[in-house]
Amino acid sequence: MTSSATQTVRAYLDAMEARDLDSAKGYLAEGFTMTFPGDAVFSTLDELIDWAKPRYRSIGKKYDRFDQTGGAGDEAVYCFGTLFGEWPDGTAFEGIRFIDRFTVKGDKLVDQRVWNDLAEVRQ
Repeated sequence: MTSSATQTVRAYLDAMEARDLDSAKGYLAEGFTMTFPGDAVFSTLDELIDWAKPRYRSIGKKYDRFDQTGGAGDEAVYCFGTLFGEWPDGTAFEGIRFIDRFTVKGDKLVDQRVWNDLAEVRQ
């Protein structure tokens, strides 16, 4: 059975992949932050998208599993899997490892921390 915190994370990730930014923004708590590899920190989805534009043309996730820890009202959800998509020149990529860690309070995402091998593979 999937918990509500994991369901919230999955719904947010699905909205992001569909580029339904209005829906995705509805899952974010006031003060939400995202930290990506290279210590890139963002507080809005628009900042994230602008940062990502020169890095890849499209990206998606294949999920291996979701793990949840913590107590009611203050939980961490880890998402494990691989990335697929296209580099800016249109060349396809797949199988790039990632882990996302979300802090969830109530039904809102407080923060997201991202680890992946995108830069290593792109070299």
